[in-house]
Amino acid sequence: MRKKIVLLAAFALSAAPMAMAAPAEKPKTRPSAEIIKAAPAGDWTAIDPGDVLVMTLSPDAAGKARQVFIQLLPAPFSQGWIGNMRKLAAAHWWDGGAVYRVQDNWVAQFGDPDEDTPKAKPLPPGLAVVPESEYLVHNGPRNIVCDRDVCPSLIAPMDWWAQEMLNDAYAFDGGTGLVGFAKGWPVATNDKAIWPTHCYATVGVGRNNSPDTGTGAELYVAIGTPPRQLDRNIAVVGRVIEGIEYISSLPRAPGNGMYNDKAKNTPILSIRLGNELPAAQQPRFEYLSTASASFREYVNARVNRHDDFIIYSPGSADICNIPIPIRRRG
Repeated sequence: MRKKIVLLAAFALSAAPMAMAAPAEKPKTRPSAEIIKAAPAGDWTAIDPGDVLVMTLSPDAAGKARQVFIQLLPAPFSQGWIGNMRKLAAAHWWDGGAVYRVQDNWVAQFGDPDEDTPKAKPLPPGLAVVPESEYLVHNGPRNIVCDRDVCPSLIAPMDWWAQEMLNDAYAFDGGTGLVGFAKGWPVATNDKAIWPTHCYATVGVGRNNSPDTGTGAELYVAIGTPPRQLDRNIAVVGRVIEGIEYISSLPRAPGNGMYNDKAKNTPILSIRLGNELPAAQQPRFEYLSTASASFREYVNARVNRHDDFIIYSPGSADICNIPIPIRRRG
């Protein structure tokens, strides 16, 4: 019996090529870089300098200056923590802080390296205590309903055409889990709520065990495989739009990434909101509108890539593998 099975398998393998029809040649897509370059000016949306945190780190070993630009999430997401972060920046609270944790394929964390000690830096008054419910925007109580075709004006534009290709296991919660784009940000939704996703370069709020939700003083940047398991468990407040290399290239520490020698911390010279800087130094960025025709073509090129290099295109993509194009204005 065993020999017959082997012989049958061998026959099936030898016969298979004869039964397969030649695959139809698919039309080639334009490279995504070409689509971005050709996008008309009207397809780009300016980012308000007041919605960008400018973090200046100490110079590197060669004396090179290092600046990291963090775009803050728009309403309705995470506004309690972002309001706290604006107060912290206005109070110059982060000045003299540090990047004190760098864990490989996970996060780089910054804030007050003495936060859990008697030397902890006092927080400015008036910071909000934000409930866990604010990790997401709920359906129902706020009369927000989102499905494959329609989303409310509160979070428009929402390009749910992408959902035909981007079903999502992390958003599944007894219904249909979907991902898409809202106001230039990757988001996930199901029949209960909508929330921002954890992708590479995402900035989130450090916290202790529940019910603590953090204040926004201690922040982390995702520097490895997108930690989507953190979605709906920690507040997403922004993303690094320039200078991620200054964070992701920092030396790793063993274990949970905390440096056991504070001399290894990377000092933070300052963190300011962009509109607080002199006019000539204010950050001027723009993103490719997720409601634009150019963005639709860009997503199609990322999902259905057909060119001389690609052999097989799966016709799908992870939401975090479709980064929003962002560039300096002008």
